[in-house]
Amino acid sequence: MARFAVVLFLSLVAAGQTHAASITNTDSDAVVIVLTEGGNKMQLVLDPGASETFCSSGCFITAPDGDRIGLDGGETIDIIKGSAVVK
Repeated sequence: MARFAVVLFLSLVAAGQTHAASITNTDSDAVVIVLTEGGNKMQLVLDPGASETFCSSGCFITAPDGDRIGLDGGETIDIIKGSAVVK
């Protein structure tokens, strides 16, 4: 029974991670993304070529160009010339 509980827990953790949004900075300069999740704001600094996974249960981001984008948690975002391109 304990083995079943551990397998179930690990499956739920893995499933949660698959629904997180990911962002990649394709620009040659670092960018700052403002992330608002659960009423809390934080700044996410992405170096050139860096990627980050976040927002497993819905959030908003403010892109470097000022656009505010609502996310559900399964999106892939590329920063291209300071703009966020959601896929």
